[in-house]
Amino acid sequence: MTGLSIENISMRFDLPNGSHVQALKDVSLHLNPGELLSVLGPSGCGKTTLLNIVAGFLAPTGGRIVLNGHAVRGPDAERGMVFQQGALFEWMNVRDNVSFGPRMAGRRAADYGQEVDHLLDVVGLRDFKEKAIYELSGGMQQRVALARCLANDPDVILMDEPLGALDALTREKMQGLVLKLWKETGKTIILITHSVEEALLLGERLLVMAPRPGRIHTEYRLPFADMGVGQDLREVKKHPEFGQRREEILGMIWDMEEEIMGRAEEAGA
Repeated sequence: MTGLSIENISMRFDLPNGSHVQALKDVSLHLNPGELLSVLGPSGCGKTTLLNIVAGFLAPTGGRIVLNGHAVRGPDAERGMVFQQGALFEWMNVRDNVSFGPRMAGRRAADYGQEVDHLLDVVGLRDFKEKAIYELSGGMQQRVALARCLANDPDVILMDEPLGALDALTREKMQGLVLKLWKETGKTIILITHSVEEALLLGERLLVMAPRPGRIHTEYRLPFADMGVGQDLREVKKHPEFGQRREEILGMIWDMEEEIMGRAEEAGA
């Protein structure tokens, strides 16, 4: 089977005092190639834990991840990661950062050079390829991180709050870029966010997760990602269904947070 399958994933963290935290329990999902999934939920619902398991950074205590018919057993270039902070190599310029993956894979510069220049053009950084990372704004650094991820040609791109540290205007521009890259490359993308609006804008499919243990609470299939490709995202937000879904999901997450706070107060009583 092609695509990404998350099969009955559970994750339990054992603590030194003998207790444990059940971060995830029996999470199952299948993504077809080229689907764009956004994931949100209250703090402690296991969003990042799930992403790290898909990336191969964590081994689940139950279940498995299957990509294009084979089980995921660790990190691999077929799954690329974009972090909240770019995690770029400060001592390299922009072009060297983007070409790092192909270079480490043993490819010749003559083979990947044109491809890297194309990616820099796509993310709007062709004129900045010789610049040092510290000379770039936060938004530009995230563009470098996206281009570096794409240079490895992964089947799946995993994004952990990649736009969370940006100002509002830059964040909106980057949201448009993510949609553009999704359509142009046909990559499968999973994006973790705390922003309900961002999850609605960038999620062809959207998961709301519930905490303790982390599990899928509600799934939506939405039109807004397709609507937003090449369009002003502020116009998309004016769609009547967008406002309706936003209020519905905000209420859902607010109720979960209230329940978590109530449990904490009971435990402390």
